[in-house]
Amino acid sequence: MKWRRTHYSADIKPEMDGQEVIIMGWVHSIRALGKIIFVILRDREGTVQIVAPKQKVGDELFSQIKKLGAEDVIAVKGKVIANEKAPNGFEILPLELEVINTAKRPLPLDPAEKVPAELDTRLENRFLDLRRPKVQAIFKIRSEMLKSVRNTLYNEGFIEVNTPKLVASCTEGGTELFPISYFEREAFLGQSPQLYKQMLMATGLDRVFEIAPIFRAEEHNTRRHLNEATSIDIEMAFADDKDAMDILEKVVYNAFVDVYENRKKEIETLGIEFELPPEKFDRITYDEAIDIANAKGVEISWGEDLSREAEKAIGEEMEGLYFITDWPSEIRPFYTMPDEKNPNICKAFDLMYKDLEISSGAQRIHLYDLLVENIKKKGLNPDGFTYYLEAFKYGMPPHAGWGLGADRFTMVLTQQENIRECVLFPRDRQRLTP
Repeated sequence: MKWRRTHYSADIKPEMDGQEVIIMGWVHSIRALGKIIFVILRDREGTVQIVAPKQKVGDELFSQIKKLGAEDVIAVKGKVIANEKAPNGFEILPLELEVINTAKRPLPLDPAEKVPAELDTRLENRFLDLRRPKVQAIFKIRSEMLKSVRNTLYNEGFIEVNTPKLVASCTEGGTELFPISYFEREAFLGQSPQLYKQMLMATGLDRVFEIAPIFRAEEHNTRRHLNEATSIDIEMAFADDKDAMDILEKVVYNAFVDVYENRKKEIETLGIEFELPPEKFDRITYDEAIDIANAKGVEISWGEDLSREAEKAIGEEMEGLYFITDWPSEIRPFYTMPDEKNPNICKAFDLMYKDLEISSGAQRIHLYDLLVENIKKKGLNPDGFTYYLEAFKYGMPPHAGWGLGADRFTMVLTQQENIRECVLFPRDRQRLTP
């Protein structure tokens, strides 16, 4: 490249009339009307109109501009011309043009969105799909959310950690694991940082969080499931389930506020109505949830997990964000603390948005004997959890935590119907590339 960019499109204002700038990006569209050519240049921050009258730019530059095609990569040195009739109130009169790279044609996908494409086609050509302003808006909002989550957790005294993703055994005794060859042994891709973040509660770090991938070999083929996902996990010592819910409320509420305040342009690009939730979310018990489902004709017996139909019925009644608490112990993981007065229920919770579960958490068992007993009750062998159980023998404090699905939370913030829209390169049963 001959030059370095001086401005993104969004940095240029009509008040800069007469100022020389260097902009870089892709040819979004080009239109020749006799002796004048209009080029829309697109960069990360938006688009800018370049107007090239032949009599002002000269024959050589005019001819160079005329040869441009859609999605060519260009750099333009030009002068800002204030013009009330132009998009954003200004246009660029080109002085020099550098064609940095050309695009092969025909394009497999139209980033200008004039030609619609199916989701599969878009995902196959994701590098082109991501040039579309609406798609970029999703990931800018996702980035804002992750930044907000980190800021909130740091402000609440949490330390960011990184736990292993290659593990020797499962987290919860399930079979939904991806096995891999690990030298002379079998290993698995981690389905959750759960056991590690609990072990960290015995170290004195007190409050930890991690934002990292998780892997689950579940044969789902739905709009809300993926086999590789990004999970936001926390664990906090000297805390119970209510403390963990309070932190989750702050994290989620603050993310809504930060997206609303800092990503208005992206919200407008997506064409969505963005409403802030209340600072405190409604809380209903599992018993109340199944009563709602049953009243709407969806039969759920006590002790059963909520079916998809039950979630829909409850979501119609509750709307917005709400917690479901006091779950049956039988259907929650072995490390979940049972209620002292009624061990048939436990100190677990889910955070729902309408009919979508976006987070799950609980107070954990910190007592060694009770934990071993619970592992056995679930039909598991404590010998398979030796390294984990050791941490509970030498002074483990009470602790609680949760996992928040970053991909599903992005769905909520951007109001997308399919989780694949919210992941750069989604991995599901059918898709392992690109």
